[in-house]
Amino acid sequence: MEATEIHQAFIEILEGVVLPSSAQLDQIKKSLTPNSELACVIYPRTQTELNQAIALASKHQIPILTSDSDLNWGGLVDFPTMGIGVNSSHLNQLIDHAVGDLTVTCEAGIKFKDLQNILAKSGQFLAIDPAYAETATIGEIVNTANTNSFRQRYGGIRDMLLGISFVRADGELVKAGGRVVKNVAGYDLMKLMTGAYGTLGIISQVTFRLYPLPQSDRTVIITGKADAINVARAKILTSTLTPWSMDIISQGILIKLGINAEIGLIIRFGGLNQGVDEQISRLAAIAQALNLEIKALTGNKTWQDMQNLFWQSDPAIICKIGTLPNLAVTNLLKISSKTPSVALQIHASSGLGILKYESSNISIADIQQIRNLLVSTGGFLTVLEAPINFKQQFDIWGYAGNATGIMSALKQKFDPQNILNPHRFI
Repeated sequence: MEATEIHQAFIEILEGVVLPSSAQLDQIKKSLTPNSELACVIYPRTQTELNQAIALASKHQIPILTSDSDLNWGGLVDFPTMGIGVNSSHLNQLIDHAVGDLTVTCEAGIKFKDLQNILAKSGQFLAIDPAYAETATIGEIVNTANTNSFRQRYGGIRDMLLGISFVRADGELVKAGGRVVKNVAGYDLMKLMTGAYGTLGIISQVTFRLYPLPQSDRTVIITGKADAINVARAKILTSTLTPWSMDIISQGILIKLGINAEIGLIIRFGGLNQGVDEQISRLAAIAQALNLEIKALTGNKTWQDMQNLFWQSDPAIICKIGTLPNLAVTNLLKISSKTPSVALQIHASSGLGILKYESSNISIADIQQIRNLLVSTGGFLTVLEAPINFKQQFDIWGYAGNATGIMSALKQKFDPQNILNPHRFI
């Protein structure tokens, strides 16, 4: 089908068919290979419209790129024929907020920031602190398993999900889970969709568990010798302390936060005033015993400042990394020694982290060297964001495990025509 034919076909079933502005188109194309052609971008306004649109694309084998905001992680989507963009931002309704049950059900296109503002009015929040928190939609966050530092206390996205609805590649609606905390029906299916990058289905609705907003939100940074920082990390993890977040951070971050040190632990506590005071007092005792310096900072603002160091629009290469937690300090120092100004944080308990280089300061060979270091010590490196030419030349996933066959088989079962975000993930 030609572009005008594709456009007209979707106009007949949708109200929200839009040819994007040049600025929107430039952003969308960051997720596409240069030779991929985009006929139009559709904005379904109801579940029925979304189902009909995907069914139409399936009937004519029209490939699909899902894109709601500036988040363009994963591999470059490669259209074998002219494709369409599907934007869920108009599917943005709050379906149900069960305040007493601490659960919320919403459509996938609602922005994370808007959902948090609604929940805050009832003294509750969704316990994730994702990248691009101002603009990312809930669907994108689930698609990319975009959790960040709150996983220290609350776990990942899949630990928050109670229910999910998504549209299959043939346009059929699938539901799993429910709206109550103890409902586990379809739990594995929810896990499967989390982090699948929209390659198995298009998420339309989710249900999350919630938590009460804290009375107090405070952050401290511990700095000193690397060996002592590593000991402190282990002591805190085996203590009765329950920090919301605890990250090992590089010199590049510390300097931008106004602290002159080689390595640090940034720790955030939330809860009742008295409880937070007691936890910080115990933390100070651990730091003092190890001759480490401890500095109190403002809670949310400090974390937002640190997030801004990573998630800005300047040209950069941003990677998700993983390392064995007991090697996090060692590997952080090895990586940052190559470029001291690098922004690098590693979650202290999981060993997952984010690494950011300005694109002019790093080469493909350098990234490969870092990947080799991490893989040799039981870790990994995947590229989230990079210029198109970089993604074309580098294996951004670098997966060397034995699950490729299983993932490919799942893709074949869920999307046999390979129309959903082809080449973004598998």
